[in-house]
Amino acid sequence: MNRQGKLAPAALMVLALAACAAGSQESAQAAQGGPVAEALLGFWHGIIAPITLIGEIIETVSPGTLPWSFHFYEARQTGVLYDVGFYVGLAAGPSILWSGASRRRVVTDS
Repeated sequence: MNRQGKLAPAALMVLALAACAAGSQESAQAAQGGPVAEALLGFWHGIIAPITLIGEIIETVSPGTLPWSFHFYEARQTGVLYDVGFYVGLAAGPSILWSGASRRRVVTDS
């Protein structure tokens, strides 16, 4: 597969992940879904935090460039379980991605 063939699915995945960013009405409703939903939402927002940070910087520098607004953290109607999930996701996100990339590299090198 050529470089463009790999780039298009990756760009679509980034857009799909960014659509689940903190600050949306759906995110606020999900935070009210109970303790497990709150922790999982925090975990998810922690994993996608690097993407949302880039989106928030772009939106701050050039307002209206992106089709939706980004928020790094869901500040409304969340509790300690969201906070714990967020920080676990923030810490685990790079290691999850790194372990997947290293496994793929080992398989392709053989």
